[in-house]
Amino acid sequence: MALLEIHRLNKKFGGLHAVNNVSLTVKKGMIKAVIGPNGAGKTTLFNLIAGNLSPSSGSVVFRNHELQGLKPYQVARMGMSRTFQNIKLFSGMTALENVMAGRHVRSRAGFLAGMFNLPHTWREEAGIRQKSMDLMKLLEIEEFAHKESTSLAFGQQRAVEMARALNTEPELLLLDEPAAGLNMKETAELGRLITKIREMGITILLVEHDMSLVMDISDEITVLSFGHKIAEGKPAAIQQNPEVIKIYLGEN
Repeated sequence: MALLEIHRLNKKFGGLHAVNNVSLTVKKGMIKAVIGPNGAGKTTLFNLIAGNLSPSSGSVVFRNHELQGLKPYQVARMGMSRTFQNIKLFSGMTALENVMAGRHVRSRAGFLAGMFNLPHTWREEAGIRQKSMDLMKLLEIEEFAHKESTSLAFGQQRAVEMARALNTEPELLLLDEPAAGLNMKETAELGRLITKIREMGITILLVEHDMSLVMDISDEITVLSFGHKIAEGKPAAIQQNPEVIKIYLGEN
C-alpha cells in the first residue's frame, strides 16, 4: 500500500530548478532512501514533503490526502514527522524535555488549563513523561535523560532528535542525513536503530550521503541529480546502474 505518493513535483527558486518533475512512491513498512550529489535537490524535496516549502507545481499525497497548503504542524498531526540535517535540539533543556516537546501535537490540555495547572494537565504531563522515557529506552539513551541536550555527543543528540520525532506517533518518519557528522561506529549504531524503528511499524524515508548505511538498510533507493530523478530501484540494482555510477559515484 502506498503511504506517500509524489506526483511530478517541481520547485523553482528564481532561475534555479531545484526539484524538477520528480515522482516517487513510498510503500507502507519500507525504508526508502533518496541519494545524490550535493545540490541534487534532496533536502528541498524533503522540505516540500514536510510542508516547510510550497511546490511550484505537482502534488504530495500522504495517506490519500493532498498536503498542498498545510503547515508543518498540520502535516505532523496527520502522522508524518522529521529530523533535520543540522540537529535542532532546544538548548537549555534536558534530553528528556526535548523528547517531551515532540508530544505537543498529540497533547489535549490547552493554554488556560496549563496556566492554571489543572489536575488533568498533571495526569497528561505524567503520561507524556512516561511515554518519552519509554522512547528513550527504546533508542537506548535513557541514561542521558536528565543531561542538558546540547552537551551530549553528536550521535546521542541524533538519537534524542529521533526520539522527539517518534513522540508525535508518526506513520512516516523523514530522516534528513541522519549519519552526518557521525563516526563509523556511531553510523553502524544508527543503522541498527533505524531498523528497530521500522520494526515498530513505522515507514522511513531518508536522505543520506553514507552509501554503506544506505545499501545496508534500504529496501529501495531513489537517485537525484540536479533536481531530476535519474534512477530508482533496489540497492543492488542502483549499485550497478551506469547512470548512477557516472553521475553520482564517479567513473574510474
